[in-house]
Amino acid sequence: MAPRGHHLKEVALLASASADLAAAGAGEREGWLDDPAVIPSLGPRARALAVASAARSVLVIAPVAGGGDGGVTVEPALGLEEGRISAVEWVPLTAEEHGEGEEGVAVVVGTDTGWLLFYSLAGDLLHKQSIYPAKILKLNFRERKENAWEDSGSDELSVVFPGVIARFDGADLQSILQKSFQDVNSRLWKDKFEEEDAADEGSFGRIPFQIWNVSKFGSCADAAIVGLMPPPLLELQSSQRHYCAITVGEDAVVSAYRLSEDRSRSLVGAILSRGVAATFSTISSLSKILWRSEASPPKKSRPKPQSFAKTSPLTCLKDSPRKGERLTLSPSGTLAAITDSLGRILLLDTHALVAVRLWKGYRDASCLFVEMLLNKDKASSSSMHIEYTKRDYCLCLAIHAPRKGIIEVWKMRTGSRILTIPCPKGSRILQPSARLSSSFSYAPLEVYLFNGDSGQLSVLNSHLG
Repeated sequence: MAPRGHHLKEVALLASASADLAAAGAGEREGWLDDPAVIPSLGPRARALAVASAARSVLVIAPVAGGGDGGVTVEPALGLEEGRISAVEWVPLTAEEHGEGEEGVAVVVGTDTGWLLFYSLAGDLLHKQSIYPAKILKLNFRERKENAWEDSGSDELSVVFPGVIARFDGADLQSILQKSFQDVNSRLWKDKFEEEDAADEGSFGRIPFQIWNVSKFGSCADAAIVGLMPPPLLELQSSQRHYCAITVGEDAVVSAYRLSEDRSRSLVGAILSRGVAATFSTISSLSKILWRSEASPPKKSRPKPQSFAKTSPLTCLKDSPRKGERLTLSPSGTLAAITDSLGRILLLDTHALVAVRLWKGYRDASCLFVEMLLNKDKASSSSMHIEYTKRDYCLCLAIHAPRKGIIEVWKMRTGSRILTIPCPKGSRILQPSARLSSSFSYAPLEVYLFNGDSGQLSVLNSHLG
């Protein structure tokens, strides 16, 4: 029998930010966080919480430190072309001048018509770009320090649409966003940001990206790029990169694809975005300052969608009437937890593309991977402060079962249930998009519980026993 007890440590009480969170629906009714139109996202190191409301077209950014004081409410001027907010994610910046302060992170918002909008913690619009004319289902920023097969060379932001997935390279994101932060801080482009939401996409330039069609086995409800994979046998000498993507959906519970990178498009896009886009942005900004009285040029039409790169289907699992719903990856990308419409959770080995475990009886569940400290001998051997390493932690899967009112923690891959925690209704489990480990200490993968009704943010205690 797994132990049941209190294993949650309070991180912050965001009650003082209730006035800001109210803009996203907080406090209107009990269980407001259960509304699928409310989208919470936890920032790196759990220092800030972003909550977006699709129905209200509002984004609230509440700092966690200090109990949530000094929140910012952003109301993007989204027209019919931009649609409504449908996804939220955090993108950390690694520039030395940002240090560990607020400027080292940006919030990216996706809309149901395929636009991305990047904001600073102060609410300044940093970048705006059209990706693909469809609803953005999910945004996922991933660090690539622990890739399953080999180092992919950079972090990435993936954008999931029904049957389509796009990938932004971390280096390209850093280049554009760091420059945007510098423009905001220098105050040289103040007039530009006063008209931020009305600004044309061309005034920001374009971040190069890759996009693939992954609808061979039907439209997907969720998807993820799990990492690099070997090329086909006839292309062993090719220098082209290939990624493995996993999708879940109605027609196929789970599908796998090989995504081939279009390097010519990446190279040209990088040159254009860093050179031409920067020049155009400078000229357009200066023209606004020098010729304020002139009528503004007509707004440009939405750019034509980028053509798809090559996609090769690998395998799929069809099991009607079961439908795949959500997909969660382990830090290395070697494991994926997939929830379905029949209350089952499938643990998939993404390297071998085989199922290694199945749980039943978890309807409406959500899953996140977590690292638990299981080396009790080391923890009890000394009363002095100990710097734990990755080897001291064990990868586990946290399953939030809202119908049961519990969170269960299971040891990977085939271990037993090691923890059962009761949790209140109206709660969601969250995880920072990046851990930002230093060279001196290891930051384990953590899971947080946010109680929307009380405003309490807690972290799952990684020390057992």
